[in-house]
Amino acid sequence: MISAACSAMLAGCTVQPSSEPELIKYSNIAVDAGFDTPFIYTEYGTDHDLMAEHFAAGTGIWTTYNNLFDIYNDYEGINNLKTVNDNAGIAPVKVDRAVIDLLKTAKEFYDLSGGEFDITQGSLLHVWHEYRENGIALNEKNEPAPVPTEAELQEAASHSGWEYIEIDEENSTVFITEKGVSLDVGGIAKGFTAEAIGSTTENDAVYGIVDAGRNIRTMHDKADGTPWRVGVQNPSGEGSLFIVEMSGSCSAVTSGDYERFYTGEDGKRYSHIIDPDTMYPAVLYHSVTILTPDSAAADCLSTTLFTLSVEEGKKVLAEYEKRSGKPASAVWITDPDQTQGTDGVSAGGYHVCYTEDLAERIFFQ
Repeated sequence: MISAACSAMLAGCTVQPSSEPELIKYSNIAVDAGFDTPFIYTEYGTDHDLMAEHFAAGTGIWTTYNNLFDIYNDYEGINNLKTVNDNAGIAPVKVDRAVIDLLKTAKEFYDLSGGEFDITQGSLLHVWHEYRENGIALNEKNEPAPVPTEAELQEAASHSGWEYIEIDEENSTVFITEKGVSLDVGGIAKGFTAEAIGSTTENDAVYGIVDAGRNIRTMHDKADGTPWRVGVQNPSGEGSLFIVEMSGSCSAVTSGDYERFYTGEDGKRYSHIIDPDTMYPAVLYHSVTILTPDSAAADCLSTTLFTLSVEEGKKVLAEYEKRSGKPASAVWITDPDQTQGTDGVSAGGYHVCYTEDLAERIFFQ
């Protein structure tokens, strides 16, 4: 879900020693393949046709998973998450294995985060989605936009819980046993898909990068040994606020409050990242960026940490590292009056704090 914009700072082609074939750069973009965001694929190798095949395969995964994970639209011949939601309290739905894998991953992060990351709160998120879409349209006409009532939110939030989700792996079915409960996978779907693309194509790639709607997934180290450099958007929209470096196959995912938001009739700005504890959009940060090898994990963690204090977020990161054996780093951007007593850097009018391991790998513009 994401959603501070990350843009990869890619180096040009690297000239290899004369005994090695010269690498060529392949880059392509699919503008409308799915998830309402461009899919950009860049690879360095020696076989243009093979790299083109990798792009085609990645685009195919991007479109297929968009259709499978969609909760708003039906697709002919496909049982997707909308089908599962529509059959809540009615009957199990036979689904593609990717849907089951996505839900199992989401449940792992629900458990890891103590319930903070919860895709079963689709009913609550749907209320906010409707108000936000209406609010954006009204804001464009300079008209006031209503905000959900406490009663609406309480009613919607009451329809949630993993105890109502039955996953039958043997028969490949998913059943929501309670009518009114629904799934919303906006906080994991793009990261999960980016990871599927990266892990599928990287075996044959010398090195490259997947840019899937602010979900950055690199493939291998660059041939010249220099690190990947990823720019993280300034919340004001004016370019990158800072650059972080990472090596090898790694992911950088940012969640932010500056996209998909509206201003309510009370003058407050309401973003799309909902705090499950308050039932309202989270207000601690402008963005949270996660760096970790797995893009699905980075997506889940960036959403989770957006609703937690820095101290609580670091505990979640530590628990993830313990369970997965993979490193995970974070950067928080907030207003100067929301520092939570953390050390950090003043940049662009914001307070930026980050996990200690990034001290030598973060550079401010």
